[in-house]
Order: sequence, then structure tokens, then C-alpha cells
Amino acid sequence: MSILIFVVILLVLVLVHEWGHFFTAKKFGIRVDEFGFGFPPRALKLFKKGETLYTLNWLPIGGFVKIFGENPDDENTNGPDKDRSFVNKPRWQQAIVLFAGVFMNFILAWVLFSVGLFSGMPMSVQNAPESYNIQDSNLMIISISPSSPAEKAGLESRDKIVYLGAGEDDFIEAPNITPEVLKDFIITHPKNEIEIGYLRGKDNVMNIALVTPELKDEKPLIGVSSDVIGIVKLPLLSSFVEGMNVTLSATKDTAFGLYSLIANGIKGTGSFDSVTGPVGIVKLVGSAASFGFIYLLSFAAYISINLAIINLVPFPALDGGRLLFLLIEKIKGSRINAKFANYANMIGFGILILLMVVVTYHDIVKLVK
Repeated sequence: MSILIFVVILLVLVLVHEWGHFFTAKKFGIRVDEFGFGFPPRALKLFKKGETLYTLNWLPIGGFVKIFGENPDDENTNGPDKDRSFVNKPRWQQAIVLFAGVFMNFILAWVLFSVGLFSGMPMSVQNAPESYNIQDSNLMIISISPSSPAEKAGLESRDKIVYLGAGEDDFIEAPNITPEVLKDFIITHPKNEIEIGYLRGKDNVMNIALVTPELKDEKPLIGVSSDVIGIVKLPLLSSFVEGMNVTLSATKDTAFGLYSLIANGIKGTGSFDSVTGPVGIVKLVGSAASFGFIYLLSFAAYISINLAIINLVPFPALDGGRLLFLLIEKIKGSRINAKFANYANMIGFGILILLMVVVTYHDIVKLVK
């Protein structure tokens, strides 16, 4: 079921991205030869509208748009239909077509966040606007360190902590549990077995985990980061305003995270432990879906933002790489050699596929550990 949900989410996100390219190309009079659902090999020709063939392909992981002149050659540069070629359009029009896919992913994330806020979306109480009413707030585990006491005790991300106990007369119950309260409780019981009562899943089944803190740098820790999460439900207009704010904040955090990942990789201090590929995302999708549709909606919005940010990286084969080529052409006042551009994009695509294989391998290794 998780795989099916993942495929549907990815299909929607990529098709929205490709529709941005498709729509702007059509508006500028650029010929669009094919709009494909899924990736080749081709399974079926659905229909042809005007000059564009709509196809269904065997790999259900998104889609693609085949734009005439996107990869320059003699036919689309000098042929009979050269005036409708992407490569012969003004650079500002090419830039808009390239950026339109990324823009649509941001718009989709905004809409998804807005719908979530209108329906009732989980949000950090600390980050929520003071004027908004927050319901059903609980201390939630955000992340768990590998091989930590919390992980060994069976705790998972998104578990809601509702009870702390260390004996008959030493306990704290929600809603009085905050990250600071949890930290202090652990410090005051450095070697004791702590009872942590938690709710898991949309059915809120009560569970008890027995956790014994470990000393690290003489500080007792159980290996969790947590935050007080509540449900924010807004009026329609307010939900779209706040949805934009959430989108901008998530975009900033995602961009900074990607920058840190690349910077650490260049320094030689990077690790694949913080990178999640398709297999890992399937697991996360299943986790989000188990908490309800709104969690899944928010998760899809974050994936959409990630897709947009990654596509803006100035690397060959990505939209950002093609935009970089346009900038270089603008500065030098002439076109980049077509063979060089096509080879660069082909090599870049190969590197991206290799990187995806490596990340997927690490996903599988983490799952079987």
C-alpha cells in the first residue's frame, strides 16, 4: 500500500512540474511533441491533440515533456520549423519555460499546506502564530538517534509522549510534558529505568516503553529530539496566507539543508545516513499515511519543495543546469556549443542515475540493519 501511495504522490508531483514546462512552452509558441505519463518505454499512445502526442509509459514514476529544440541539433536550429524551436526563442522565454516546473512545485506545496491548515494541520506550538487556536497539543518525538536507548526501547518518530514515570509517586502526565520537562526528568533519573507512555498512529493506541538513559559526556540521554505539536485549523482566507508562510519557511530550511549536505560532501565530512532515496521515502510515506490524510498531505508538500529545490541546483540535466547555460550564453553573447551542452546534460543525467542507485542501496542497507 505504501508503494502505491508513493507512486501516486510522485506521479502528481512530477506531472505538475512537467505541466509548468508544457503550459509556458505552448504560450510562447514552442512546439511540444509529447506529454508522457510515466517514463519510457512507451506502453500506449493515448491520444493526439494538435501536434502533441499524449502517451502512457511503463515506469509509473512521474512523467516528461518532449519540447522541440530543448536539446539543440541541426533540425530544430535551422530546419523548417525553427521558429517554433525552444533553442531559437528569446533567452527570457527559455528561462521562464525552464523555471515554470519549479514554480508549479512551489504552488502545489502552497496549496497542499493551505488545504491542510484549513482542514486541521499538525504544527509546532512554538512556531504557530499566537493568535491561532491550537488543539490537541502533545509532546511528539521528532527524531531518534540510531542505536539509542529510545530506539532500543521501541520508540519511533511521531510517537506522542503522554506519561513519564519512575516509580509510584514520581510521574508526570500530559499536557504538562514539554521538551524541557522531558530533559529535566531524564537528568533527575540518570540511571533509573524510565516509563514513557506514548500514543502511536491515528488510532492513538496507548503503549509503554521502558528506557534507561545512557551517559554521554557525563550527561544522561535517551537519544530523542521532541517538540510540542498541536492541530492548527484556520479559516479559508487565513489558511492560504499562513500556507504561504509555511511554504517559504520550509523552502528556506530545505535549501539550507541541501547546502549543508553539499558543503559537507565537498569537505569530506558528509554521510549518506542523512540522505533518503525512493526506498526510504516509501517507508516515510507509510509512516505519514498511518497518522492520517493531513499528515500525508503535509509530507507531499515537503517532497514537492524538495523536488523544486533540487531541480534548481546548477547541475547539468537539471533545470538549474540549463538555466546556468542560459546565463553563460547571456554573458558571452553567443550560444554554447550544442554538442557540448548535449554531452554535458547526458553525462549529468548519468551521474544523477548513479547517485540514485547509491542512495537506494544505502536505503536498503538501513532497512535490513
